[in-house]
Amino acid sequence: QVHLVESGGGLVQAGGSLRLSCAASGLPFSNYAMGWFRRALGKEREVAAAISRSGLSTYYPDSVEGRFTISKDNAKSTVYLQMNSLNPENTAVYYCAASGWRVGVPVTTGDYYYWGQGAQVTVSS
Repeated sequence: QVHLVESGGGLVQAGGSLRLSCAASGLPFSNYAMGWFRRALGKEREVAAAISRSGLSTYYPDSVEGRFTISKDNAKSTVYLQMNSLNPENTAVYYCAASGWRVGVPVTTGDYYYWGQGAQVTVSS
């Protein structure tokens, strides 16, 4: 059975940083592309960052480009999301997800097979 477990969420002041971690089990992690999605209150779930199965290619939406960094440690079956210069608009539940894409970086929710339960990130002004 596949499990994706997020950790590292919490409350931070505007301008601060957080690092989310997602530990995966029950799947050959190195064969999966990974993504971080977020859902703010009253909004649709959207991609925050994504990384190819090899870890060599990444994707960021314009809203987080230069502030968020996704990385993948295949040896530890863990994906990370480093978030810097946070602002209140980044407040959301952040979800880790796994995709079987072999080439490229999947960026839509439909591309992902497995999902974690989410971690709350709250940025105060």
